[in-house]
Amino acid sequence: MKSRYVFLFLGVAVLLALPLLLSQGLLNAAIQMLIAALFACAYNLLCGQAGMLSFGHAAYFGVGAFATVHAMNAFAGAGLLPTPLLPLAGAIGGLAFGVVAGWFATKRSGTYFAMITLAIAELVHALAPHLKGLFGGEAGVSTMRMPAWGLDFGSTTQVYFLTLAWVLVSLALLYAYTLTPLGRLTFALRENSHRLRFLGYDVHGLGTTVFAISAMFSGVAGALQVIGNEAANYVVFDPSLSAAVVLNTYIGGVRLFLGPALGAALMSFFGYAVSDLTQSWLLYQGILFVAVMMYLPAGLTGLFAIAGRLRQRLGMARMLPIAALSLAAALLFSAGGALTIELLQRLFSQDYRALAKLHADAPLPPVTLLQHAWSPAAPMTWATPLLLLLAGAFLARVVRARLHALEREPEPGFAIEAPVKRNGGVA
Repeated sequence: MKSRYVFLFLGVAVLLALPLLLSQGLLNAAIQMLIAALFACAYNLLCGQAGMLSFGHAAYFGVGAFATVHAMNAFAGAGLLPTPLLPLAGAIGGLAFGVVAGWFATKRSGTYFAMITLAIAELVHALAPHLKGLFGGEAGVSTMRMPAWGLDFGSTTQVYFLTLAWVLVSLALLYAYTLTPLGRLTFALRENSHRLRFLGYDVHGLGTTVFAISAMFSGVAGALQVIGNEAANYVVFDPSLSAAVVLNTYIGGVRLFLGPALGAALMSFFGYAVSDLTQSWLLYQGILFVAVMMYLPAGLTGLFAIAGRLRQRLGMARMLPIAALSLAAALLFSAGGALTIELLQRLFSQDYRALAKLHADAPLPPVTLLQHAWSPAAPMTWATPLLLLLAGAFLARVVRARLHALEREPEPGFAIEAPVKRNGGVA
């Protein structure tokens, strides 16, 4: 338990020190990571803790965003609230819309609940471009951060600290909620709602409450997005945002409170770092999601639980070689898969096909990748990624064999006595 608080303290310390370590561009990326982390944790309250899978949570993020932008433009731009308190407008907007939408959605459960949430989000997304007075049409609504409390909020550093403060407070409140009796009932709602109803609890009212709280903190995330960008567009209602929060949450892990935050931060950084390097970054994101769901259903945070069990059973000295082999297998798989995808992406690109047509009588032109020319007709072009994939598969089998062998070993301290011969026989 103490180690958890140590890691938490170190994590907060690193977040506080980031403005001293990062450029302004990377600090902007850190702001987006924090917002995505809060949005994922708010969504996980509904999905992971209450067991209600929503496909339209971008609606509450977007309502919080537009509530905030209108609050910033109120009183001729003076603002309805001081800039540090503006996320309260997003919270109120998300809460109000969440109560209404949640009341309807939680009338049903399972697949029907998911379809209702999707329908509500699609309805808002379809109406937003036509309600120009409220959502600003295609141009959206722009605004400006006003000075408050001795700060001008003109620098990225000040916006970062404002975002960090709200994210930490919101995460603390979400965690505190899980410790309350209502939070315990939320877990019971996931495990067995029929028994809750049998015990006399208002299951529909409980579901609506959880839905509204999740929407409220999603609105806070939308508000922070507006404060950072000083604008809001109906694109915040796009279904891709709803899909992204589902993906981030499950990649991080829904069973651990900060699992979705970790998944959202990693995927936000992944998109920021990889989107400039390749056009296929969304494909990599999808492959990662499929791989996690197939081999790590508990999410990436499940790796910590696996490592903890192995360390407890085997000890650090015996666990480290297995961890190193597992990491090497993952890197080889990633390198082989990425090389294959990038070669195919370039071969099937429109520019390459146009170049091939210009030289129709000549051999296929080489593909430039990693500062090397790869000839499509050369055997080594395709043998290289294949060898990387085979090497990764071989190391994975070695790791699996070692784990199976260790599972068959007796527990430490448990010894099997050899049979003792007595009078020419076996006792």
